Amino acid sequence: MNCLIGIDIGTSATKTILYGDACNIIAEASREYPMYQPQNGWAEQNPEDWKRAVLDTVKEVVESSKILPDTVKGIGLSGQMHGLVMLDENNQVIRLSIIWCDQRTGKEAEELNRKAGKQRLMEITANPALTGWTAAKILWVKNNEPDNYSRCRHILLPKDYIRYILTGVFATEVSDASGTQLLDVPNRCWSEEILEKLQIQPSLLPKVYESYEVTGKISSEVSAVTGLSTDTAVVGGASDNAAAAIGTGIVKDGSAFTTIGTSGVLYAHSSKVQIDRLGRVHTCCCAVPGAWHIMGVTQAAGLSLKWFRDNFCEDYLKKADETGRDPYELMNEDIANIPVGSNKLIYLPYLMGERTPHLDPECRGVFFGLSAMHTRQHFIRAIMEGVAYSLEDCKKVFSDMGIEVSSMRICGGGAKSNVWRQIISDVYNCSVNTIKQTEGPALGAAILAGVGTGLYDSVESACDKFILSDKWNNPDASAAEQYNRYYSIYNELYKNLKEQFKQLAGI
Repeated sequence: MNCLIGIDIGTSATKTILYGDACNIIAEASREYPMYQPQNGWAEQNPEDWKRAVLDTVKEVVESSKILPDTVKGIGLSGQMHGLVMLDENNQVIRLSIIWCDQRTGKEAEELNRKAGKQRLMEITANPALTGWTAAKILWVKNNEPDNYSRCRHILLPKDYIRYILTGVFATEVSDASGTQLLDVPNRCWSEEILEKLQIQPSLLPKVYESYEVTGKISSEVSAVTGLSTDTAVVGGASDNAAAAIGTGIVKDGSAFTTIGTSGVLYAHSSKVQIDRLGRVHTCCCAVPGAWHIMGVTQAAGLSLKWFRDNFCEDYLKKADETGRDPYELMNEDIANIPVGSNKLIYLPYLMGERTPHLDPECRGVFFGLSAMHTRQHFIRAIMEGVAYSLEDCKKVFSDMGIEVSSMRICGGGAKSNVWRQIISDVYNCSVNTIKQTEGPALGAAILAGVGTGLYDSVESACDKFILSDKWNNPDASAAEQYNRYYSIYNELYKNLKEQFKQLAGI
């Protein structure tokens, strides 16, 4: 039997899954790690935490499955986008990684527009200057930590740092590189023009591959630690959302998915480059060769619920520990009788600023309509509904661009909740379905490894063969009508609070 490994380096944890060649799970393991917020709006992680998590989980799945090392033909990597990892001349990490949800780079985004030209930046990178993306982070370090910048010899994205750890190779691939704002997205290569205008040395950046291409093989050092063979290939892999698209079968025009992970995403496949000239959604290369995707993002989807769980739900956590159950499962059961609209409590999920459609790093989370009748259960449901409203913002932009979606799948940790899936279906007013394979990014990464090592003919044919629909949620007409009324109020709140968010940030 041939095997494949998919590794997803997420914001909350790394998950490693060992698959058989029919995409059946043989073994899996995960490790959590912290996020650091030294200032309001900042977000950092230690790349060494990712390294330990990956090596530990790979070793665990290899040992627990008792497979022969040479049966693992390939590894695919997936992971959080936009994070900045800087290595010195000895290939040591210089500072903590500034990750995707960090919002410190407002001035650098303005600098990016000045130096590259706002319209020209859109033409080349397919996106407006964004605070959370890598180019602005590089400029921030250059402006604020010149000693660190002068020591930098390699710039990597989170999953590509793990690639270096596994293989000793400096490489990236088109989907993740699209989120740096240094890539010529229509032409799928680094932009010499942007690099020159920003005065970033091209030698700092790794070679760009297509997502299925082999980039290197496991080093002898990693082989000794994990039990893998040095013949195991590591392919380009994909950013978390591009890999999730593969893992949910979103590889053809007309197909889309919603993911509720730490962030929330609405993602549609496209065989041609489509750019929103207002910059409300993102266009990136996808993991299917010669294709792209359009993506809307809400910064704090699952993060909103995790924040509430960790700070206000100690009894859920205690009961989960005592019973061996998932605390989110207990929370879902507890809100079963909370009505649509959470008795007029509306949540704006702007804990880390917002991307789609506002592109505002200064907005912050809000509970609106709070009264003495509201309980903790109302807050939990309101959080789920607020995230759904934010994703509906993304869906409306897609409609404005003429992007027609004929099928909608849903994945991520939030998709495990039937309550949340039904809320999404009702707010979208369309059917949504999960797939039987529940770990989209890791599965997508493994499929890419299968294509790169010759086990599968193509990404599309592998998805047609292995990705199967599972649970369906259909919209309730009455609930959809009520949500439309709540969404209208939600949609006005940001507009009415925008100036106050700015004032608050200035204090």
